[in-house]
Amino acid sequence: MIKSLTEMAAEIVAAQASHAVMASDEMVAALKKTFDALKNIKTIEEGGAEAEPHAIDPKKSIQRNYIINLEDGKKYKQLTARTLAKFGLTPAEYRKKYGFTARQPLAAKSLSAKRRKTAKALGLGEKLQQARKAKAAAAKKAAPKKAAPKKAARKKAARKKAAAKKAAPKKRVVRRKKKS
Repeated sequence: MIKSLTEMAAEIVAAQASHAVMASDEMVAALKKTFDALKNIKTIEEGGAEAEPHAIDPKKSIQRNYIINLEDGKKYKQLTARTLAKFGLTPAEYRKKYGFTARQPLAAKSLSAKRRKTAKALGLGEKLQQARKAKAAAAKKAAPKKAAPKKAARKKAARKKAAAKKAAPKKRVVRRKKKS
């Protein structure tokens, strides 16, 4: 026999009232609250309501002066790792979940434009390119002329060690009983 929501709410509140002293006002409030909670659960189970309350298109969530967090629907200038950690997500996981590219900044368009303008004014792109070229040149100079194949040497050493183990006699371990 399937119970109605009212019967289930009454049973829950009766069980609660048997363990704690409740006034009639408290019982009525508890019944209403329990019934509403059960009703919400039932609508979610039946698919009547979405599990996520905010149905915003992810591409439209990034606006000129704010970005809407698709997890809670709040507006931010920038979605930081700390903000997303409240929902158990990293920025990479958030991007993947909502279909953003890996390079998409999780910030308002005006903030991204301001940073881009500052970076260009400071010449950060050119400095980064020069630093990468210098690092590559240094790595090329520091590379050894002819390196011995390390993987083959490790395999040979492992074979020798295994052969030595097979050839060595096994030691017997004698355990003595403790006196009580």
